[in-house]
Amino acid sequence: MFINLFQVKMAELTTLESLLDMGFGRNRAERAVANTGNQGIERAMDWLMEHENDPDIDEPYVPPVGNVLGGETKSESSPEQPTLADTIEGGDNSLSETDMSLRRPLTEEEKREQVKRLEELMRMKQAERRERERADEVDREKQRRRHGQELQQVRQKIQDDEMKKLADQRRKEKMEDKMARQRVKDKIARDREERAQKFGGGPPPSTAASSQPAQPSPTSPTGQGPPPTKREYDESRIQIRLLDGSTITAVFKAQEPLAAVRVYVQVNGNTPEGQDFTLLSPYPRQVYTELDMEKPLKELGLVPSAVLVVSKK
Repeated sequence: MFINLFQVKMAELTTLESLLDMGFGRNRAERAVANTGNQGIERAMDWLMEHENDPDIDEPYVPPVGNVLGGETKSESSPEQPTLADTIEGGDNSLSETDMSLRRPLTEEEKREQVKRLEELMRMKQAERRERERADEVDREKQRRRHGQELQQVRQKIQDDEMKKLADQRRKEKMEDKMARQRVKDKIARDREERAQKFGGGPPPSTAASSQPAQPSPTSPTGQGPPPTKREYDESRIQIRLLDGSTITAVFKAQEPLAAVRVYVQVNGNTPEGQDFTLLSPYPRQVYTELDMEKPLKELGLVPSAVLVVSKK
């Protein structure tokens, strides 16, 4: 029993001394030996590499009572069992021989060979650790890219939905404008017929034409009247979608150039200073160039209303 205890202590000292020879600090080396239960230099080195970032790795190690690394075991002697020192002093030849064998100092050549072997082992362990870290970094990068792609898809879907809403709103406005123009045309046609009947003094043009097919109606020039004129709009209501997704609406003169809209966006659109941008129509898609900036809104077909989108160059 005492021989085994002594051998364990000597093995601890051998592992500890090997770690010290490799350049590890005493506090780290003692913690490695104690926390691995003295299971060899490889286990101790593994523990050191795994816990090298622990906040208390370099603090002085305080071993449990009765187990001081590098020191002698202190315990109360009992009548039944002599202490390790009593056994050695009592002349136990086998223990003395073991003591002498374990305490035999290593030669310089043996120390160099041992340090070389341990350093090679450490390099292998470090290479394995770096390989694991690289694999973990690759996995994290893949996961980051996957999340980025998913986020981009969500943003693209939101942008597409906004574009569709703007297009639907523009179609609705055009349809309402078309219906309003049709109502005006119908009213003009009714007024023309009423004037023809009032000033012609006869039956409606259709009745007169059927009763006297050979004679032209004297009121036909009045009945025909001037052709309906196309309504001229002198203003344009433009809705602008900004880079951050918000929208602003402004009214411009029909003869103002498109550059006036761009200036309005620069002043009121919370555009980052120095950010260059252009304007485009979503449906049908058309990107306006610098030449288009000098053209009137009416010439570009942006009257009486339009939807424009601000886009980075």
